[in-house]
Amino acid sequence: MSEDLVTVLDGARIMPVLTVRDPATAAPLADALASGGARCAEVTFRTSDAEQALKVMAAHGGLAVGAGTVVTPEQAERAVAAGARFVVSPGYDEEVVAKCRELGVPVVPGIATATELMRALRDGLDTVKVFPVESIGGLRTLRALAAPFPRVRFVPTGGIGADQLPGYLAERAVLAVGGSWMATPAHLDRGDYPEIRRLTAEAVRVGAP
Repeated sequence: MSEDLVTVLDGARIMPVLTVRDPATAAPLADALASGGARCAEVTFRTSDAEQALKVMAAHGGLAVGAGTVVTPEQAERAVAAGARFVVSPGYDEEVVAKCRELGVPVVPGIATATELMRALRDGLDTVKVFPVESIGGLRTLRALAAPFPRVRFVPTGGIGADQLPGYLAERAVLAVGGSWMATPAHLDRGDYPEIRRLTAEAVRVGAP
């Protein structure tokens, strides 16, 4: 790969996970996140206009924008063509991983068990997403996975809110924390960009060294 995720994130520990239904909200969303101190964001491929939203946010220049909920190699190709600098998947799929390697972008597959983590290690990956982390035991599960695999870095995502954030960030094995509470579809529907900026700034402060 031409870059790894550590290089792309460049120290960012807060990863807003975004479901953008209307591409018209993408530019002001990027402005709000960046002004709140975010340096990266994940645009999920859960909506019909996700590709266009990703393209707009990638063009903003103030964020390292990746694509999330990528479940097929074809989606990975479209995401990278739209400007994604990294790819996140909810589970482990060898074809998605292989396509991302071919495209030269970091891929962060989702894992929920030690078996899946060992598959990722076998394929040469050392950074994985733990998903859906809160539903599968939260910090207790993350610590249990980290203990026998001390060289692995984790991006826990799924059900994390502002209250849980400090606990995850305190774990040495955690590279970054993904969460949707900073910019929800409801925020975007209301056009509540000041609240997105405020919530983002709060999260970034928690993640500051």
